[in-house]
Amino acid sequence: MARTKKVGLSGKYGARYGRSVKKKVVAIESIKNKKISCPECLNNSVKRVASGIWECKKCGAKMAGKAYKLK
Repeated sequence: MARTKKVGLSGKYGARYGRSVKKKVVAIESIKNKKISCPECLNNSVKRVASGIWECKKCGAKMAGKAYKLK
C-alpha cells in the first residue's frame, strides 16, 4: 500500500473519495491500529480482533468495547 508523509494512512485510496472523508478515515484507523494497554496485565498488547472485540496478545483476555476504541 502506498503511503506518503502528506496523506499518511489514506494514501492507499489514491485520488478517490475526497480530502474530508480521507481525514476522517485517518483519524479512525490511527486509533484502531494502535496498541492499547491491557486492563488486566497492564501490557501494551491489546489489539482489535473484530468490531467491538479486543484481545490481549500476552494474557489472552478478551474484552468488549466500542468499534474503534477500547473504553
